[in-house]
Amino acid sequence: MNLNENSLEKLYLPKLFLLCEEIMQKRKTNVVVVTIAIFVATFMTAIEGTIVSTAMPTIVGDLHGVSLMNWVVSIFLLTNAIFTPIYGKLADVFGRKRIFIIGILIFLVGSILSGLSQSMGTLILWRALQGIGAGCIMPVSNTIIADIYPIEKRARVMGFNGAAWGIASIVAPLIGGFIVDKLTWHWVFFINVPIGLITILLIQFFLYEEREVHEKPIDYLGSIWLMLSLLGIMYGFQLVGEAHLSVIGVIGSFIIAAISIFLFIRQEERAADPIIFLDLFKNRTFIIQNLATMMVAGFLIGFEVYLPTWTQGILGLPASLAGFAVTPSSLLWIFGSFLAGKMLVKMKPRQILSVSLGILAFGSLILAFVPVSTPFWCFFLISAVLGTGFGITITSTTVTSQRLVKPEHIGVATSFNTLARTLGQTIMMSIFGIIMNSSLNSGVNDNPNLKFSMMNKLINPQTASELPAKLLPSLRGILYTALHNIYLAGFILIVIGLFINIFDRPSKKDSSL
Repeated sequence: MNLNENSLEKLYLPKLFLLCEEIMQKRKTNVVVVTIAIFVATFMTAIEGTIVSTAMPTIVGDLHGVSLMNWVVSIFLLTNAIFTPIYGKLADVFGRKRIFIIGILIFLVGSILSGLSQSMGTLILWRALQGIGAGCIMPVSNTIIADIYPIEKRARVMGFNGAAWGIASIVAPLIGGFIVDKLTWHWVFFINVPIGLITILLIQFFLYEEREVHEKPIDYLGSIWLMLSLLGIMYGFQLVGEAHLSVIGVIGSFIIAAISIFLFIRQEERAADPIIFLDLFKNRTFIIQNLATMMVAGFLIGFEVYLPTWTQGILGLPASLAGFAVTPSSLLWIFGSFLAGKMLVKMKPRQILSVSLGILAFGSLILAFVPVSTPFWCFFLISAVLGTGFGITITSTTVTSQRLVKPEHIGVATSFNTLARTLGQTIMMSIFGIIMNSSLNSGVNDNPNLKFSMMNKLINPQTASELPAKLLPSLRGILYTALHNIYLAGFILIVIGLFINIFDRPSKKDSSL
């Protein structure tokens, strides 16, 4: 039987097109490669804050800007938080892939310009740009994970992704010290460029998204009011935590925040496609989950920042060893996330929070009341308990927030959860700073033989040896009291979270938004 050329085309071309289409369908998203890219991007931004802090003495010495050094870190965190909810909405509107790549590109441009800076003023400016880009990575990463993983696997992957922050806190000082010693401080920023470019390529070629046309206008005015609200809140608490309190600045910041919040709510009520759907706040479970996240994040930052201070100032351990006190929390965080995945399938959000906050309450209570003579190994056990609680809480609240909304709103819900954590950390760092300074001042003032400058020497093991041996017990007792007060405040935060969780009784209105 002979077939002419037209017959061959009619017979085989449709099958060829079907085969090509089938191949393209199978080549959609490479889950493994995309997950690796997300991990790399998260680690890149997680390590940035700590590695810059490690290089800060060298940067200050080179650029002669000791009076502005705190702003190099603060401005990064500030712009990061302000733009987080904006990226969540943009990811829902324009797609995760496009916004994720744009965020990384902004981060890389900020990194290059920061590395090229020749003054503290320009460095702070470009760190602000770097923070704007970094604000995209965590919320959009978790949104992508929500798109490509089912519930039970999603929690486990988010646990690995979240553990990058704990690992970064340990690895960053080593990497930062190596870069400063062997290269120059500029490479602290330049090192991000090849890592970021590789991540972009992996996302571009291995993450597949169907493009949708967005017909509703973007709520630009709502975005402006939201950013001003967050700026006022976070800058106000930043001023509260500074040594020289500016009452006018604090009051002015909170007034701006209050006015902006009012205008933001009014704008969202009439916007065709609001940045944050106000219906989210009608869902009691959503509110409680994110309030609990805020409490836990506040305690988490105090745990991670002040535990090395304990092990250095009270136990006299070197910084390289003291940082390992929080290592078990990073490892058990992953285990907690694995448990969260199992619990999310079988238990209600309120029940999961009761378990995780109960674990954190137990660990934080022990941490708040351990004696000054507690050996180093005990902190490994406490850290392991807390890490399990952190892993369950942070992972389950993120996944629950995503489950409570429609698929087209997952980006907004995820970014709001990230924002709640950032606000909790920002607010509590200011409060912890006030508790620390007031406790130390009170202790020093009650002892005429001591000076506040001695506390600075005590916290640094390299200079602690310069202090008179007979004064060390008194100095360590004062530092112990200050840290005890901080962790007592942390325990109270967890108790507040448990109390809030009692009111999670879903009503008929609390359906998927």
